[in-house]
Parts: sequence; structure tokens; C-alpha cells
Amino acid sequence: MSDTYFEDNGEEERDRVRVFVTGSCEGLDGLRAALEAHDEVELVGWSEQVRDGAGALAGGHLNVVLHGTRGESLPTLELAAIREYTRAPVILVASLESSALLEEALDADVSDVLLLPQLPENVVFALKKVSHSGRRAAATGKRGRVVTVFSPKGGTGKTVTATNLAASLAKHHGKRALLLDLDLQFGDAAIMLGIEPEKTIYDLVTAPGELDSEKLAGYTTRHASGLDILPAPLRPEDAELVTETKLARLLEVARESYDVIVVDTSPFFHGPMLATLDRTDELLLLCGLDVPTLKNVRLSLQTLELLSFPEDRVKLVLNRANSKVGMKPKEVEAALERKINFEVPSDRIVPLAVNRGNPAVVSDPKAEFSKAIRAMAKELVAAQAVAKQKKKFMATLARA
Repeated sequence: MSDTYFEDNGEEERDRVRVFVTGSCEGLDGLRAALEAHDEVELVGWSEQVRDGAGALAGGHLNVVLHGTRGESLPTLELAAIREYTRAPVILVASLESSALLEEALDADVSDVLLLPQLPENVVFALKKVSHSGRRAAATGKRGRVVTVFSPKGGTGKTVTATNLAASLAKHHGKRALLLDLDLQFGDAAIMLGIEPEKTIYDLVTAPGELDSEKLAGYTTRHASGLDILPAPLRPEDAELVTETKLARLLEVARESYDVIVVDTSPFFHGPMLATLDRTDELLLLCGLDVPTLKNVRLSLQTLELLSFPEDRVKLVLNRANSKVGMKPKEVEAALERKINFEVPSDRIVPLAVNRGNPAVVSDPKAEFSKAIRAMAKELVAAQAVAKQKKKFMATLARA
């Protein structure tokens, strides 16, 4: 039986840092006892296994999660499990110094790494610092990246790609990820995730009051992978109320709350798409091995050039790249005069996963399709880390 404990201290003291402890490592029990007795910390609870503490993690309004690890590398699966229940900052606690762990933590969704033993006061200082940083993330310029998935032709696998990519970023990389379905009239992202949402983007933009992170959180739906989704309106006529102004504000608020926002779109360069492009960091342009799609993709590239969209932000994705249809990837590159960045194979697991309402990257991670999507997610995460380091470097130069 798991050793799980939850405190009920009645009314919360405003100045105390609310902490939940998970995992296991040498010295963690002693640290937990010290924190429990500290007057600046409220120990909400603890559990060795993340899922045993799901109730407190999801409903505890936590400031920080302390996670103990015995390994010498980043506990990716445990971090992903934590992100299924809470967006609170995570501090890793380890008893062995590991250069691999410290290096991997720099690029992951980890706020700090503490090596035990530590004086309780030092740990409390770290907790307060991370808690404060979490509350002030928006003010200090922390911004998630917007990855827009677009195809100028229906049936190319745009929504399948968007849903699986978003699920992979959340589950396999521990990212705070939001899937935004902007195929406003006929969006299917929720169906492909097996979700029947109570609220949609229509409900959010028509709700009274100013939009902020807390309000956004009340209208998203959590998937089992840890991914949040804001679905398209249930009725096509409601799409008109999702205006460019409201969408622009929504994307800005989402960037304050999430590490990455994956946007599924309709196959048109209309108002919502143009508003999204203005805030897009990576545009995944889907193509197929057929002449009509190639023609439309070529026109899309010309349109993006006319819109002055940065060429280096466009990534070409060839879907069903292994199909035997009399055309090869090299011919696609020649026709578009552009390199293919990602190839995603045709795989029988995809229609099965769609009909079951469970992304293939979750239901069948060993499938060739799933491997290709995970590789895409990995490269996007690496690009995000490079962009973050570049931003820090430029900020350092500005201060010099």
C-alpha cells in the first residue's frame, strides 16, 4: 500500500508556500519532516508514486512540487505524470550529483535542482523563489511558443498531426501544452482525443469579463496525456463570434500559461489564420504526394512570402511519405523548391486510433507513425531551447 498523506489545516495561510512532495531519494524523508514543521511552508501532502497523489496535485492550488529522484538522468515519465495534474513549478531533489541530470534539467520543465543534504532554510528559500517566479512569469516575459499546423487542402492529416504532436509534447516531454482548435466551423480535435467537452472557445470568448490565465484554465479540458485542449465551437454559426481581436488576446494569455500552444487550423487564409500567423513561432505546412495538394502548398508558400512571414519559421511536413502513388519525396522538394523537414509515414494504426478517440502516440507509441511524430516533437523542443538561450544571450548583451 502506498504511503500517502494529506493535511487538512482548514483555512490557508496566505504567506505560506503550498508544497506537495513526490518521488523518493536518500534524505527526502528528513527534508519532508523539516518542511512539515516549518512555519513558512504548508505541506499539502506527499506520495512516493505521482499518481497516488493525484487528488492533491490536481486540487491543491499548489505553489511548488518537490520531486525526489534516485536516477542520474532526468525522470521524464514522472515529470510528464506530474503535468497531468498540475502546472505548478517543479523542483527536482536528488542525493547524487549528476552532470547529465543538471544538463537535461536546463532544457526541461524544471524550475530548480537541489542536491541533498541541504539546510532546511536553503530549501525554503528555493521554494519561495520558485513560487514567486511562477506567479510573476507573465510579468517577467516568460512566453510559450506557438506551433501552427496548416494545410491548404482538406484530408492531408492536419488534425491528426496537430493532436498527436500536442499529446507527445505533453506526455513525452513534460511540456505544459495547449491544443487550440481554430478550425472554427468543423473542428474535430476533441473527437480525435476522445473528449466530449463541456466548454469551447465560443464559450470563452463570449463570457463576460477580462480574459486572463485563470479564466482560460476554467474553459480548457484536460486529456489523459496531460494535454489541455480548447475545442472549436460546437455549431458552425458560432465561429463568427471568435473575432481576430479576441483570438489575439487569447493567444497572448495562452503564451503566459503554457510552454507550447499547438494550433490546428482550417485550410484558409482568413482572419483567424492571419491573426494566428502574427504570433506563430513555427509553422508546420503539411503536404502530400499528390499534384492538387502540391499546387495548393506552392500557392501557400507564395502567399506567406507576400505576407512577409519569416521563411525560416516554415517547416514542410510530408505526410504519408511512404505511399506508393507514383511520386517520391525528392520530386516534392523539386516542385516546391524547398527541403522537406519532416516525413510522416502512412500507418494503419492512424485510422484505428482516430476511430478509438485515442492519439496513436499514446495508444501505440512503437508504431512508425508515432516514432515520426515524437521525432518531430523532439526537434521542436530542441529549437525552443535554442531560442531561449538566444533570448538570454541577447538580453545579456543589452544589459552590458
